[in-house]
Amino acid sequence: MQPTTLFYIIISIIIISFIVDKILDVLNEKHFDDKIPEKLKDVYDEEEYKKSQAYKKTSAKFSNITTLFSTLLTLIFFFIDGFKYVDSFARTYTENPILVALIFFGIIMLGSEIMTTPLSYYSTFVIEEKFGFNKSTIKTFWLDKVKGLLMGALLGGGILALIIWFYQLTGKNFWIYAWILVAVFSLFMNMFYAKLIVPLFNKQSPLEDGELKAAIEKYAKKVGFTINNIFVIDGSKRSTKANAYFSGFGSQKRITLYDTLINDLNTDEIVAVLAHEVGHYKRKHIIFNLISSILLTGFTLFILSLFINTPILSEALGVAKPSFHIGLIAFGILYSPISEITGLFMNYMSRKFEYQADNFAKETFEGRALITSLKKLSKNSLSNLTPHPAYVFAHYSHPTLLERIENLES
Repeated sequence: MQPTTLFYIIISIIIISFIVDKILDVLNEKHFDDKIPEKLKDVYDEEEYKKSQAYKKTSAKFSNITTLFSTLLTLIFFFIDGFKYVDSFARTYTENPILVALIFFGIIMLGSEIMTTPLSYYSTFVIEEKFGFNKSTIKTFWLDKVKGLLMGALLGGGILALIIWFYQLTGKNFWIYAWILVAVFSLFMNMFYAKLIVPLFNKQSPLEDGELKAAIEKYAKKVGFTINNIFVIDGSKRSTKANAYFSGFGSQKRITLYDTLINDLNTDEIVAVLAHEVGHYKRKHIIFNLISSILLTGFTLFILSLFINTPILSEALGVAKPSFHIGLIAFGILYSPISEITGLFMNYMSRKFEYQADNFAKETFEGRALITSLKKLSKNSLSNLTPHPAYVFAHYSHPTLLERIENLES
């Protein structure tokens, strides 16, 4: 195959992916004005539903503009041999493959941030502000950006450097060592993310003694779930949207509640939400997701090892001197259709697991409390109650609110 042919295959993948996403978006947008299903009539009153529709339409319009902008920018960058110029610039400072790669991706990431930050700023301080969601300050916004960039540089750069080092030492067998590295890192982050990363962005404090803590501990004892770490996170620092999540294993497992969740729901509803999270743990969903992620990473790295040494990957992007980092860019795009397929499968499994966790909450606590909590959370986030089935299939990791309620009532 000629480099030019491969280049146009890469361009075709980018364009087809954009077109498919836009078709799904259009199908979904056509359902924004649908009547609310009978079972969901009590989620919104007429005024709130109009606000929900306005939010969906505004967000969709902004998303259409930003994705078109980013896709056009990406295509222009490919056609002007942008990767060749960035690679050449990096090589003016060093010829060390690891340092060249770090400078190369550092420039790409920084350029991406410069282009997308104004869009992110507009989304936060115009759209989210307009509909009453934003609680973030300008200071918090910029601090988050800086912390995110530094963390990405340290963690992402460190992992990339090690992978290239493995490649230099072992050639095609690098994928085995890279796989072990990523697996260990994934396990470590799953165990200690809440302790090490979350405090960089949010304050966490133990749940105070009282009715809620007593109800949670009573439920945990009932289902044989040992939990000593219940934390409240200051989610209201950035948004009014509520959430709760479970993380870690063994002695490191913890439940984290957003303060907005505590403000929005009553005690039974919060316990029902936690029962759902405990259901994920009891049904081994967290372990399945972790193992699946590690296996998929191993498969991807193995496929990468078969092609990374092929000069045509670099040549297709206009770079005459083959290198790991240029090959990685080309491979990432060529592999994206496979990633889409595995993503569809993981979303399907995730939706299935949500039903199982809901059922666990219904069987061990109370289905009605979970239903009312889901309705309140949907209302407070102005959720789309009538998404198109194709859009749900492609993008949703959770069943729709109607599907979850019908399952809980069955």
